[in-house]
Order: sequence, then structure tokens, then C-alpha cells
Amino acid sequence: MTMRRWQLAHGRHLDLGAKAVVMGILNVTPDSFSDGGLFDAPQKALEQARRMIDEGAAIVDVGGESTRPGAQPITAGEEQRRVLQVIERLADEGRALISVDTFRAETARLAVAAGAHIVNDVWGLQREPGIAAVAAETGAGLVIMHTGRERNVLADVIADQTMFLGKSLEIARQAGVPDDRIVLDAGFGFAKETAEINLELMARFGELLNLGFPLMAGTSRKRFIGTVTGREAADRAAGTAATSVILRLKGAHLFRVHDVAINVDALAVADAMLALEAARRNTP
Repeated sequence: MTMRRWQLAHGRHLDLGAKAVVMGILNVTPDSFSDGGLFDAPQKALEQARRMIDEGAAIVDVGGESTRPGAQPITAGEEQRRVLQVIERLADEGRALISVDTFRAETARLAVAAGAHIVNDVWGLQREPGIAAVAAETGAGLVIMHTGRERNVLADVIADQTMFLGKSLEIARQAGVPDDRIVLDAGFGFAKETAEINLELMARFGELLNLGFPLMAGTSRKRFIGTVTGREAADRAAGTAATSVILRLKGAHLFRVHDVAINVDALAVADAMLALEAARRNTP
């Protein structure tokens, strides 16, 4: 697998390729689809972040607004009230890289000032394009996610990824974001309404490497895993780990998950197999 150095804010970087990188999801919200209300108090959020770091998360992704379908929108001020104090405390502890899950440019700017290293935009820079300028000005790493929400999508799942992410990448480049600060996320579950669509995206995931950027996989507890396994959201850790292994073998570099320990272990096995295969290819 090609090695990449992902440049981040505050002079940090992350080397991608040799081993899978796990990003732990920290929803400081009352209404996220599988863990809403569990970590919306700052102390509970910090305890969960520490737990995920102890289990092997290299990044903690702090989100203040639910992205589940039908979620009630909140104001920018409320989002910032929820996330900034948690980011500041995590930055003070300095045990992991910090990502902010937001589409708002001002929230992203304040979050990086508070200590975040990465901006993770589930609208792919296309809800508030000014967020790209924030990434460029602050030096933050940038996760650009594909979504099919609020637009017509192409019938071919990879063609739609290429079309949407191509527009997002043009926004990033026009804003001055260097390529070595960008990671792409295929956006599993975001207006991909059936298990079949998500499974096809998994099966063809390797085609996204043609876009030329490191890839993140965010399948954690998604509805399509429930359709396949018959399990409710909170009981989809094993199914999520299976998707993580499949996507690692197809070229994913980072994995955004709720259940860190099981995914870290599953990905360690996948990495060991990939290392063995690489060693065999390099043996005369």
C-alpha cells in the first residue's frame, strides 16, 4: 500500500499506509443515531475520549450536531458550545490527534484555534465552501466526505463518487488547500438508502484509489450492517469490524468507528496479512 504523510494543523502529521489508523467517534449530542445523549456532558465526553485512546484510537472526532436523517438542526452557537470545551480539554491532555466534525466554517476555525488538528466535513465542502479556506489558512488536515443528500445522484455508485468528490476537490484547490492535507471519505449510509448500494460501494471501494488520495471508511453501526446482521445499532460492533477488514484489504487508510477496541484488533490482523503479502512480493 502506498505510504502517505497527512499534514495537519499545529505542526502535526500522520503517516498513512503501513498500518490502519482508527478515528474514534465522540458525539457530544443528545440525538445521534446510536449514542445520542451518552456523552453530551463534557466530563462524560472526556471519559469516553480517554477510553477510546486507551483502546488504540489515534484520532478523536468530536461532533456537536447529529447527522442522522431527520435530525433537528441546531445553531452554530449551540454546536460551538458543545464541542469547543471538549476540544480544549483534549488538546490540553495531548494524548491524541483531534478532529472536529462540522460543515460550518466558523466552527471549524474556532475548533482549530482550540486545538483541533483536522476538519471533517460530511457535506464535502459543498454546504459552506468557506470551510475550505479555513483549512487552507489554519493548515488543518481536511476530510472531504461524499454525500448524496439534497441532490440527484448518478446511477453508478463510483461515477457519483467521482463526480461529487471532483467538485469538492476543486473547491479545496481553489481555496489553496494542498493535496497532502486531504483525505477522502466515501460516505457510507449518507443517502445510500439500501444495503445493496452500500455493499456495492464496499465491493468497488478500491476504484476510489484512482482519485489519488488516502481514503477513510465510516461504516460504523450503519443501517446496512443491521440489514445484513439483523442487529440493532448498538450491537453492530462485530459487523462493523468485518467491514473494516474488507475495506482495509481494498485500500482504506483510516477507519471512523464507535467501538474502537474490536476494530483495532480486527485491523491488526488485516495489517499483518498485508505485511506478509508485501514481504513475499519483495522477496527475490
